[in-house]
Amino acid sequence: MYRTFGLSSYMRQRFGQRVQKIPLDGGFSCPNRDGTISREGCVFCNPMGSGSGMADRGLSLEEQWRFWRNHHYEHHGLELFAAYLQSYSNTHGPLDKLASILEKLAGLPGLTALSLGTRPDCLDDAKLDLLAAQQERLGLGEIFLELGLQSACDVTLDHINRGHDAEAFAVATHAAAQRGLTVVAHIIGGLPRPGGREGLTEMVDSVRFINSLPVRGVKFHNLYVARGTRLAKWYESGAYVPPSQDEYLMWLAEAVMHLDPKIVVHRLNGNPAKGELLAPDWAANMRGLHNAVRGYFKRHDIWQGRKNGAEEGPSAWFDPAYDRTASDES
Repeated sequence: MYRTFGLSSYMRQRFGQRVQKIPLDGGFSCPNRDGTISREGCVFCNPMGSGSGMADRGLSLEEQWRFWRNHHYEHHGLELFAAYLQSYSNTHGPLDKLASILEKLAGLPGLTALSLGTRPDCLDDAKLDLLAAQQERLGLGEIFLELGLQSACDVTLDHINRGHDAEAFAVATHAAAQRGLTVVAHIIGGLPRPGGREGLTEMVDSVRFINSLPVRGVKFHNLYVARGTRLAKWYESGAYVPPSQDEYLMWLAEAVMHLDPKIVVHRLNGNPAKGELLAPDWAANMRGLHNAVRGYFKRHDIWQGRKNGAEEGPSAWFDPAYDRTASDES
């Protein structure tokens, strides 16, 4: 039984076969790091950013692509790929820089889709227009804009030094969707807030918020404490206690049940990079956490939309074999 509308199901339905993401480092920065907004970053963010770090090692986008494409083709026989500009905020900076990066993607073998990790306050009309125009030019079946919401609570966003409010996310989402771009929201469970941390109520509230917007994908993340962050200092001083695995599973299950069953679930948990994790220990076991999520959903009969439009059972389109062309349901 497929209990969520997973990304793998969506991509198989959309493109007829598996599409593998390839992480690319375009050398972007973040307005919350380079002084545009602040130099401190979000309290949970590793100063090194996420992603492969290949740009720092002098590898061009083409070289990064070739490395990962050859690996997946030779070991798994995969032929279709999605470029994932992951590190920092990949629409931050001058329009010309974004245009140059997109130009370098042209002609990459097997390129089928594009994902860009960014912030809602790094998207103006000119950049959105450029992305929409390049979708057809590059022959992309889809462009995913991965926007960090993290929480729909402005008090929390201010406390974690996010640098924007929930309304900024809503505005960017509408503007992107109007141009045919696919918005994927990031939500984090267990964020610190004044006097404590977010929990079940806030995670469900964040899901309800994205349900009200033209969001077509979501990534859920469990908050872990990364070394070198302000959150690490709070943890070491006793000012922040990360959630237990049981807490996160309970919050995630309730959030998924409230999630619109037509929103694609790209992730159900986050995983720290090697050497990054300070706490909690359970976040380090990627396979164990993945199995824990699956087991919890099965034991408690959890499925996406159970409390929001799919009360009778998991929707037919959760299955990768579902024929999207024969139905108007998704």
